[in-house]
Amino acid sequence: MALSLTEKQQIVSAVAAVARDAHSAVAAEYRGLSVEVLTELRARARNEQVYLRVVKNTLAHRAVAGTAFECMQPGFTGPLILAFSREDPGAAARLVKDFARQHDGLKPKLVAVGGQLMDESALERLASLPTREQALSQMLAVMQAPLAKLLGVLAAPHAKLVRTLAAFKDQKQAAD
Repeated sequence: MALSLTEKQQIVSAVAAVARDAHSAVAAEYRGLSVEVLTELRARARNEQVYLRVVKNTLAHRAVAGTAFECMQPGFTGPLILAFSREDPGAAARLVKDFARQHDGLKPKLVAVGGQLMDESALERLASLPTREQALSQMLAVMQAPLAKLLGVLAAPHAKLVRTLAAFKDQKQAAD
């Protein structure tokens, strides 16, 4: 069914609004996927805070124009599904990578981060980025490590003294 001009404008404005605020984008070819499989993909995308949309290529061209993802325009050919990461830069890449591993019909074509178009191997690197919670916990562990070592060094002489006194006491009791 053909879309009216107002429907097309609504789609373009909705995708453009998401593209302006997104951290990264992945375009994947979905040829051969059933409606049930695409519904499952959309459900996963909602759970992971990823904006997922099947858009005609001409509308996608207009939607990403003037955004950081304008570099993706030459690759908009064939049936594509666009995934935008709004919260976590690696969320869309993880979603597409994991889903493509389970379903052969989904093939990642384009990956863009920060206004730069990257090759398909960048999908692996982007998907391996830690989530916000993981990054915060890693940073906290790095900040905590020197303090923990300092406390260990400061407590070592006291612990050594206690162990020496305990050994001396055991030696005296063994001698008696």
